[in-house]
Order: sequence, then structure tokens, then C-alpha cells
Amino acid sequence: MNISVELTLTPLQDNFEPAIINFIKKLRASGLTVLENPLSTQVFGEYDTVMEILNKEMKTALEAIDKGLLYVKIVKSDRSDYEPHF
Repeated sequence: MNISVELTLTPLQDNFEPAIINFIKKLRASGLTVLENPLSTQVFGEYDTVMEILNKEMKTALEAIDKGLLYVKIVKSDRSDYEPHF
């Protein structure tokens, strides 16, 4: 089963950029399809593969910050080729 996941890491601290950059770089290096925009990072792939990678990288990202939020949305389908119809 393919999934699409939207992630937003929000450290609640000063000097928040390194944690976000490191998280995104690790996702890029994972082999997953990764799309980024100013508000979130999206990853796409087979459920078990995506969740295995995210389990590790989300834990690492949260351990790297003092306080923060990590928003996760999961869609059951690969939406990596989505293009608006308007």
C-alpha cells in the first residue's frame, strides 16, 4: 500500500533552523520521494518502508530539540504526481 505523508517540524526554541534542516536532509538521503515547500515536507512511498524510516527520523528529530511539535498527516495513496486542476 502506498502512502503520502506531510510533516511539519516546529521546534519551540531559539535557533530552530538546524533541527529542521537536519531532519529534511535525513529524509532526502532516505531514498524516499521527498517534496518540500516553505510550510512542510512531504514523503511518498510504500507504507512499511515510509513508516520504518519516519519512526527512526522523527525520534532523532525530536531528541535534537528541547521542546517542539511534529505534525504528521497520512494519506492512503501516492499523491507525489498531484497537479491542481484549476
